Amino acid sequence: MKKILAAALCAVMIFSMAACGQSGKNETKEAGTAGTESGEETTAAEDGALKEVNVVLDWYPNAVHAFIYDAIEKGYYAEEGIKVNVQFPSNTNDAMSLTAAGKAEVGIYYLPDVIMARANQNVPIRCIGALAQSDLNIILSLKEKNINGPEDLAGKTIGYSGTELSEAMIRTMMETAGVDEESVSLVDVGFDLMSSMTTGQVDATIGCMVNHEVPQMEKEGFEVNYFYPHEYGVPGSYELIFITSDDMINNDADTLAAFMRASAKGFEDMKADPEAVLDILLAHQNAENFPLDKEVEMRSMEVLLPVLASSDGEFGAQEASVWQANIDWLKEEGLLKNDITPEELMADVMN
Repeated sequence: MKKILAAALCAVMIFSMAACGQSGKNETKEAGTAGTESGEETTAAEDGALKEVNVVLDWYPNAVHAFIYDAIEKGYYAEEGIKVNVQFPSNTNDAMSLTAAGKAEVGIYYLPDVIMARANQNVPIRCIGALAQSDLNIILSLKEKNINGPEDLAGKTIGYSGTELSEAMIRTMMETAGVDEESVSLVDVGFDLMSSMTTGQVDATIGCMVNHEVPQMEKEGFEVNYFYPHEYGVPGSYELIFITSDDMINNDADTLAAFMRASAKGFEDMKADPEAVLDILLAHQNAENFPLDKEVEMRSMEVLLPVLASSDGEFGAQEASVWQANIDWLKEEGLLKNDITPEELMADVMN
């Protein structure tokens, strides 16, 4: 799984999509028949009883999305009167641009990008719930490099996806650790976060996910070290969030609430029987573009389950304080052009 936060590209594409509005064909890749395998659900949809909800993932299906496929398979969405169509992004920012343009009802995306898009370009999107309650993004390296914190990065080369956000995180970590940021070299490795390490192109990377790249590399025989940006001055964040458009919130909040309720049931199944839910996910994987390994995804599940709900066990919970901390940090780093409040970014569709 590659976390590519292309803020500049987002701004251009979002406005292009918004200008198109509802016209034109949605070119985002659809997830085959994943949303129509339940006979009951298909029949109801054909009868027009269910309202279609298009959900654009942040990436191809993996363990973090398993609850959605479970809720489809078990008919939880149908029970709520909706039919969920899962779509894969053709471009890195589709989850945001398509929801903003009204071409999808829900997207899964990244909190800092949403803040910047809303504050800097007034993109009409808001968060209806946090998916991962804590960071999954890490600074990853081979164990042989002996990198255990920012203080060990002096004189090293860090691979990243070439974004301002990653640069700001590295800068903050180095400052917090009292290390000269000029002592670190940054190399834009694009999508090649893992291979750039294993081939010796870079000493460490930022942007890998603790639930995916770590078990993947360990299965391939590599020993690794990693640490989190939030351990060194970068504010804690929700790794993934559910987003929708202002228009959906204002005019169809009931449908969004139905989606969240059914998704929560899928998450409960994940907790009760993760392997069974994983088997459902594997049946709907996109093997052509992102083949899944059951062992790796099972380990990913083990990492994810404790962070897919709040400390009170609430699925989708979000707090204004988390948004405010990230707003303040982005402002300090010069990544926000305009002021914004958490209330402009959050929406409670459940009440």
